[in-house]
Amino acid sequence: MPASETVSETVDAFHRGRFHLVQPKGRGHRAGMDAMLLASLVDAAGAVTVADLGAGAGAAGLAVAARLDTARVTLVERSPEMLVFAERSLKLPENAGISERVTLVEADVTLTGRARVAAGLPDDAFDHVIMNPPFNDAGDRRTPDALKAEAHAMTDGLFESWIRTAGAIMIPGGQLSLIARPQSIAEIIDACGKRFGGLEVTPVYPRAGENAVRILVTAIKGSKARLNLRAPLLMHDDPESHRFSPFVDDLNNGRAAYSRKGR
Repeated sequence: MPASETVSETVDAFHRGRFHLVQPKGRGHRAGMDAMLLASLVDAAGAVTVADLGAGAGAAGLAVAARLDTARVTLVERSPEMLVFAERSLKLPENAGISERVTLVEADVTLTGRARVAAGLPDDAFDHVIMNPPFNDAGDRRTPDALKAEAHAMTDGLFESWIRTAGAIMIPGGQLSLIARPQSIAEIIDACGKRFGGLEVTPVYPRAGENAVRILVTAIKGSKARLNLRAPLLMHDDPESHRFSPFVDDLNNGRAAYSRKGR
């Protein structure tokens, strides 16, 4: 993805230039493939309201808005600094076609009850909630970069609190979508509990014969359907090349959605 750089930030083109993102340079979380895979899980034929929890600079939410011209997206982020990057992204002339459909909310995803509603996250308000929670153990890969540590380090009960909020702000029958490390699968299933059913889990492998590095999870609020383990996604189908497989490249560039198999 091409980038024009300044001292402390970059402006990066995603989806082959269909939207641009202002991101911090040399610190904080840098958006990439994870955000694009997460955005691909939103598949809607008509108008849809989407909340991107822990949105950071807004990569996943903006990717949804760029691909689906009927989507209205709310970026939810507790870091004022990261929200400034998102706000500046929306002011870029390259994003003029999506900026009016994107709203920013400064809020901690773990808020509950009246505090959550007061922060701008009311009950039963969204058709779709997406999330890319921090998924490194707090003791892993310690970094002096506080902004990056906040974006990457998992806390106890993280999935429970984030998925609880998703369930509260989503309409009945709405879809939850998230990307995480495979090691978190048990916590995710447990957190979905009776709130969500019809879980569909897709392991993401770098190449055939290698271990999964991510899982994509979707679920439906109030569904009674059983869990379904889907066929894996292979990032690279050529063991000698770093080129993405054709379908993954389509997902990464907003040319396709990774649709659910059932409801």
